[in-house]
Amino acid sequence: MNAALDITRYRKHWAERFGTAPFLPMTRAEMDALGWDSCDIILVTGDAYVDLPSFGMAVIGRVLEGQGFRVGIIAQPDWHSAEPFAALGRPNLFFGITGGNMDSMVNRYTAERRLRSDDAYTPGGIGGKRPDRSVIVYAQRAREAFKDVPIVIGGIEASLRRIAHFDYWSEKIRRSVLLDAKADLLVYGNGERQVCEIAHRLAAGARIDELTDVRGTAFVRKALPAGWIEIDSTHLDEPGVLEPPVDPYAMAVQSAPAPATAQPAENVVRFVRRVKNADRERSVIRMPSYEQVTADPVLYAHASRILHLEANPGNARALAQRHGDFDVWLNPPPIPLSTAEMDWVYERPYQRQPHPVYGEAAIPAYKMIRFSVAIQRGCFGGCSFCSITEHEGRIIQNRSEASILREVEDIRDRVPGFTGVISDLGGPTANMYRLACRSREIESACRRPSCVFPGICTNLDTNHAPLIQLYRKVRELPGIRKVLIASGVRYDLAVESPEYVKELVQHHTGGYLKIAPEAISDGPLAMMMKPGIGAYDRFKELFDRYSREAGKEQYLIPYFIAAHPGTRDEDMLELAVWLKRNGFRADQVQAFLPSPMASATAMYHAGKNPLKRVRRSGGEVHVPKGLKVRRLHKAFLRYHDPNNWPMLREALRRMGRAELIGSGKHQLVPAYQPPGTGEAHEGHRGARTGERAGPRPQPFRTQHTGLPRTPRR
Repeated sequence: MNAALDITRYRKHWAERFGTAPFLPMTRAEMDALGWDSCDIILVTGDAYVDLPSFGMAVIGRVLEGQGFRVGIIAQPDWHSAEPFAALGRPNLFFGITGGNMDSMVNRYTAERRLRSDDAYTPGGIGGKRPDRSVIVYAQRAREAFKDVPIVIGGIEASLRRIAHFDYWSEKIRRSVLLDAKADLLVYGNGERQVCEIAHRLAAGARIDELTDVRGTAFVRKALPAGWIEIDSTHLDEPGVLEPPVDPYAMAVQSAPAPATAQPAENVVRFVRRVKNADRERSVIRMPSYEQVTADPVLYAHASRILHLEANPGNARALAQRHGDFDVWLNPPPIPLSTAEMDWVYERPYQRQPHPVYGEAAIPAYKMIRFSVAIQRGCFGGCSFCSITEHEGRIIQNRSEASILREVEDIRDRVPGFTGVISDLGGPTANMYRLACRSREIESACRRPSCVFPGICTNLDTNHAPLIQLYRKVRELPGIRKVLIASGVRYDLAVESPEYVKELVQHHTGGYLKIAPEAISDGPLAMMMKPGIGAYDRFKELFDRYSREAGKEQYLIPYFIAAHPGTRDEDMLELAVWLKRNGFRADQVQAFLPSPMASATAMYHAGKNPLKRVRRSGGEVHVPKGLKVRRLHKAFLRYHDPNNWPMLREALRRMGRAELIGSGKHQLVPAYQPPGTGEAHEGHRGARTGERAGPRPQPFRTQHTGLPRTPRR
């Protein structure tokens, strides 16, 4: 893997002399109090400004401040005019723009495309404080305010829209957000390394259009630069008819006419497996154009597969996708942060509170995570419906034990309302801390989208001892009464370490532990890239045993997704029967939402499986589409709700499973209908059974007791 400049080793910008801001300023009055005549960088975000390392703009702002730059924040501006975007004056270097911690469309709409009434990242939880497609709108308003200031977009909304992508809310292919936002540069993935390099190079006098070699960025260019080798992506993963066998090590110049969207033929190389290592860093993969993937769903699935194959920082090549007369050019992903860099990022002088401008207004997301600590980034699970691996990468970036302990002590000593309970110690997953490939060489060469599917890779070190030691040290700190684990536990990894499961169950579970099987049938599980239900059964056996040994009555709370690609009515029926047999009643359910760039979204749009080589014939995926079937799949998860019984009885008869209608122990729904329930009450069900606003789906409620509706991490 290529070396990267340590972000703590930059020579600090001259403005470091102004010192550290108590909060990054949101007004000119705060700038005046700090002695600033201007900001070097202004960050615009769709979230309220909470100075906490769980909020992306706070992290980027404090990281840039640590480089010596003066950073201001414009949070949730009124986007109806450019005036709020000029409130802090003209930035000397650039505007940095993000939609916030969540994609703005996911934040504003449910999986059924209903407008949410609340927003967990807004004071008072009030909805409507950000526009649809916030990155585009904010970038356009910033451009109106100061036409000549460079605009850099980033965060998860930009990251997942960096190429042509299927947009669930309009049911069409949209262009790269870089073009629609008319931005100069797009930062994808975790952005600390990229923004440090961008800021220092601009401060040194570089022009924004000269920054074409920054890893983890995308930009627009008109033509292929001299000296580059262009590779047609369809020669890597042919979506059409198979060609005759070719020597995999041969490099033959293409003699056939080049596609209209490609560059001159002498630059185009046809090959099956690889080019010479010496040429890799000057190779770019030509993906199907925006126009092609718009017209051809098979090419869309192919492009999705290529993007995911070229995601390892150790071997990824640049990608180019034509949009009309321009190329959207993606440089390879950023080099992951080292442990020392991670410590530096998380130990910036965060106030760990919302900006004082919000007064006493509660910000729901802050209340939920103010006592939690992130110990790592990244996820090598690669679930096809999830954005974590696509955004943060599959190489785990760890903090040091000492840094984590210092943050816990900081929470204990400084955060108002702390009662001695750390609400979470984790990250995208709870138990990937310090797990990695046994070989750096193998890791750098690997193209697997998951280290744990279809089974745990033999090269993966699954030793949970460092995590167990961390748990013990945190709970031994003075003033710490309890440490809970709220992040999702990867249970197929956990069963590799029974000692970890014992530690988790006996010391870090507060009566209920939420895990995510997502499905139980092989069909949907294969499309999700999730382990079989046998792994859940093994974990439950350990969970129950260690709970009994500790004398505790504790329950597993599983999550499931309705209407995921690959799921048939029969799969949901099997799951409903399993839920009833195991005594689970879903309080709220999560329907599949096709997020931009996810592999499962390519399945949803194209009806093809991009987890394997995409072909014109074969590889079809059953996709449950349409309101009626999505409602039915959600109804199976809430089989106990009388309002769903008419729909379920009709489905059971259609499926030839009428024996499941009745009041018997092993039957799913009764034959009778209670007065005042049924389809006529569909409107009343919406608020209770639909997805709530907030950063995560909602949990199950068991038959044994009622669970608080705590958002899932």
